[in-house]
Amino acid sequence: MDKPTRSSIERLTRRARRLLEQEFREQLEGEYDILLDGSVGMAPGAHLSEGQRIAWEKLVSAVAHKRASGLRSAEAVAALLREMAFQTLNRFVALKMLEARELVKECVSQGANSGGFKEFAALAPGLVALPDAGYRLYIETIFDELGQEVGVLFDRRDVASLLWPRRQALHELLDVLNDTELAGVWGEDETIGWVYQYFNGDDERSQMRAESQAPRNSRELAVRNQFFTPRYVVQFLTDNTLGRTWFEMTRGETRLAHLDYLVKPVEEDDAQPVERVRKDPRDLRVLDPACGSGHFLLYAFDLLVTIYREGWQAETAPASEATGRTLREDYPTQDALHRAIPKLIVEHNLHGVDIDPRAAQIASLALWMRAQRAYRELGVRRADRPPIARTHVVVAESMPGDRELVEQFASTLKPPVLGELFRGMVEEMRLAGELGSLLKIEQALESVVRRTAEAHRQGRLFSAPMEGRDFWDTADQRILDALARFAEDAAGGTGVHRRLFAEDAAQGVAFVELMRKRFDVVLMNPPFGAGSLAAKKALTQSYPRTKNDLYAAFVERGIQLLHPRGMLGAITSRTGFFLSSFQKWREEILLKEAPPVVFADLGYGVLDSAMVEVAAYCLRKEEGLGVSTKNTVRRGA
Repeated sequence: MDKPTRSSIERLTRRARRLLEQEFREQLEGEYDILLDGSVGMAPGAHLSEGQRIAWEKLVSAVAHKRASGLRSAEAVAALLREMAFQTLNRFVALKMLEARELVKECVSQGANSGGFKEFAALAPGLVALPDAGYRLYIETIFDELGQEVGVLFDRRDVASLLWPRRQALHELLDVLNDTELAGVWGEDETIGWVYQYFNGDDERSQMRAESQAPRNSRELAVRNQFFTPRYVVQFLTDNTLGRTWFEMTRGETRLAHLDYLVKPVEEDDAQPVERVRKDPRDLRVLDPACGSGHFLLYAFDLLVTIYREGWQAETAPASEATGRTLREDYPTQDALHRAIPKLIVEHNLHGVDIDPRAAQIASLALWMRAQRAYRELGVRRADRPPIARTHVVVAESMPGDRELVEQFASTLKPPVLGELFRGMVEEMRLAGELGSLLKIEQALESVVRRTAEAHRQGRLFSAPMEGRDFWDTADQRILDALARFAEDAAGGTGVHRRLFAEDAAQGVAFVELMRKRFDVVLMNPPFGAGSLAAKKALTQSYPRTKNDLYAAFVERGIQLLHPRGMLGAITSRTGFFLSSFQKWREEILLKEAPPVVFADLGYGVLDSAMVEVAAYCLRKEEGLGVSTKNTVRRGA
């Protein structure tokens, strides 16, 4: 996507944000007595309708939930306002992108004159009696249909759905999205990622840096590091990690041998490709530990389609760890395979973590849309496409801060050891929003499990042994099931608070579950610079060799999360390769634990507006390996 096109997206994203924040601010203050200074009315105003009174209770509960997480009252209202604007913009951007892919009928490109709405109105002529002739009802019907799969964005139980742009604001929003400047962007997978990046402007980042050298909280850390990875860098890193992994597993007999950026071993050093034990495609795991809008995951999806097709065609193939059968045994015909591939990739192969819930939302949506495109390319009709119920894109954030609800929920868990485990999770996750994937939660929780199990054995409360991973393998799902029941077992405003609590807690459990896995490939454009002030001590304790810069710590952590001989691809500042302060990182981590396989010195001007010189490189985890003359290192590739 060229610079003028990105500039158009940036300009119109900022315009849409100003429009929606102004609109929702007027509604919050003028109708619901929820003020930007954090003041909230003691009771719903007498002027509110019955439906608005219910909305008031939910909005007040949402503000209280944010305060419980540690925000001041004014910050809680500002965060709610920002989230509602972002959610609304994302939904309408998504509809434009879905129109371009013919996954929904025309619904927003012509506003109330869109073909899909005309068909809808013709089936229900009574809609003309509604203030907007039923257009909101029509759009919300689409949201409900999409929410069956893409609940992360279109679930109308979300508090961000409570407010709807009034007539003039809605018309102005549609005018922004239907501007001819943007006519060519809606078919591009990366468009919604650029909307995500530009929602927060350079002026906001500059102000944050002027006020504090280090990020003061997790939001500042996320906003300061929103730099979209260029497509060619994504390809270079993915081709030389995931592509190289499959190249080695097939001994070079793959179409991936012809990838644009794959750097093959140079002939004089290694005439034969490195051999690697072959895996069933379903057992290949890819992680982006700071995934943003999912750019790496989207391109990895492209390679995995080829990997699945070649894995199915192979005369001899290993059985999957997941099913105990080969891919062809599970999908005996090519048509059956094609119906399965997109869902398998999303639900088995691709994993992402981010500290920004908005980023995880965007990445999940982008993967779902990429899966729908794959279905179309594989010739699978809409009616024959299996639903994709979930992605493995999770939010790293602290568990719920409401101590009363923590205790209330923990007391419902049976056996009680699960309640103690949950309390331990809440405590260990307190810095998740500051550290993200750097939080070694799987190690901390295994220690909690061991201590808890030992305490209960000594008290003779349980006869069954509960050791480490064996216990956790059942405990996580039992906690998730209990959270779902806990959220449903309430009504009204209190029910909203409990549902928000349960959703946050479920994200925490999912994060722990993900961090317990090990991966074949880790790809990243990690944050750089100092960590947040709140996490400084924890970062120093956990990463004494790489504490001086977040990107170095992310590389160290990424190597830890790899299987032996797994591969890591990263674009980071190039300073680590020559500054003396990174000597331990170079000597003790890169050269000993994961030597470079390919290296490209890219310099300035790569990460959009970030004024930093960068390098892109791929490492292979090989324990005990020092510098190898067989590594292919190319400068300026």
